[in-house]
Amino acid sequence: MKALASIDPTPPTDRHPERVWYTSYGSNTHLDRLACYIRGGRPVGGVREYPGCRNPTMPTRSKPVELTGAMYFATRSLVWGGGRAFYDPRAGGRVLARAHLVTADQFFDIAAQEMYRDPGMDLDLVDVLTNGRAVLGEGRYETLVCAGQVAGLPVLTFTAPWRMDDVPWVPPSTAYVRYLTSGLLSAGAWDIEAITSYVAACPGASGRWSEQALADLLSPGT
Repeated sequence: MKALASIDPTPPTDRHPERVWYTSYGSNTHLDRLACYIRGGRPVGGVREYPGCRNPTMPTRSKPVELTGAMYFATRSLVWGGGRAFYDPRAGGRVLARAHLVTADQFFDIAAQEMYRDPGMDLDLVDVLTNGRAVLGEGRYETLVCAGQVAGLPVLTFTAPWRMDDVPWVPPSTAYVRYLTSGLLSAGAWDIEAITSYVAACPGASGRWSEQALADLLSPGT
């Protein structure tokens, strides 16, 4: 098994980094799914075409990490037809995730596409790198979070401004949860049992996705 990358919770000293660890806890844990945000295209099972990043180069490295907090599924995705994964860093627990080493402008463009904005505009990271959180808007994925640093580079992700218990939980679709679970499995740090028990316990998936049903999605030919 691959070792987890250790996150140093100390805020990064460089407020204008050229590279960052874009850290995904949802479907972008899977490199094929992430490629649609970087190179452009439509993911299998999705209905949206993505324009891609200004820089279409795929991440030079991806590392398995665990974030402090909780993952839950809420709202309803126009792309997948089910709940989206969100991260509540203020909740207790751990979140299985995958940190992708990208350029800062790639992170800006991935975030823009998640926010249903056009890529090409740079974001000011000073606030999130200084305070650990920056709210850019009231919509989903419009709140930036810095969990610390790995190898001196910031660990950045995005989520919603609300708390986990503030919204109704919505089960994720089959296509979405397949990308999420298989992306975590390919990270190499967790086995099928660890991944399926983790996802099955997340609010929104709990009671709707059993560990066996999730394991079946990870079986060859399923």
